[in-house]
Amino acid sequence: MTTEFTTSQDGTRIAYEKVGSGPALVLVDGAMCHRGFGPCRSAAEYLAPHFTVYFYDRRGRGESGDTAPYAPEREYEDLAAVIAATGETPFVLGYSSGAALALQAAASGVKMKKLASYEAPYVGMNPKKGDYLEELTKRLAKGDNGGAVGYFMVDMVGGPAFLPLMMRLMPKVFTQLKAVAPTLTYDTRVMDTFTVPTATLAKIAVPTLVMGGSKAKPNMTAAVAGVAAAVPGSVHKTLAGQTHQVKDEAIAPELIAFFN
Repeated sequence: MTTEFTTSQDGTRIAYEKVGSGPALVLVDGAMCHRGFGPCRSAAEYLAPHFTVYFYDRRGRGESGDTAPYAPEREYEDLAAVIAATGETPFVLGYSSGAALALQAAASGVKMKKLASYEAPYVGMNPKKGDYLEELTKRLAKGDNGGAVGYFMVDMVGGPAFLPLMMRLMPKVFTQLKAVAPTLTYDTRVMDTFTVPTATLAKIAVPTLVMGGSKAKPNMTAAVAGVAAAVPGSVHKTLAGQTHQVKDEAIAPELIAFFN
């Protein structure tokens, strides 16, 4: 696969790849993920027999550029630029905070044929952990990218306390995570209060599939149900045996059935 580029509305260059044949499908990554790290490359290759799959580096990650000042709307425009590069009105699939981004972009009027989301994490904020955006910004300002990654993994996401140490024992992976740590503030701003933006999602006018895993924590299960209730006419599916790291073979049949 060859890296290609498109230009967003504010002049930011966005890197993407495409693979497969058939109708266009654009994948949107979650926090810290990009073409070289995360689920989208594997998913793209798995879905390639059914779709021409486009997957891209969100701004500030991989080979994509970044232009200040940041706002979630700039990422809606980035997605719109990738969609324009497909030459058609594509299907869109978002994972985690990328699902929230795709949902909110659809609500803002970004053109899609159909939309699928997997576990947009509108799980609420833990008041004991303080202001997420403020704490991330403070750590990043000190150059403590590793600390920002750890704060995200444990305090924000609710992972086990040993997870940052485990990541540090994998230098190659941890280096990649630290490189994209500044974009954690971007995902935090996309998520805003981490509650379902019911009034916003009610504006979505494209057919939407809202998915979650049967092994999700109760707050994530509630978040998925909240999204499904907010999007007019949405289809709500629970994927048996799946966690937040959904397997390609579990999600693919749902996407093929819904998109086709």
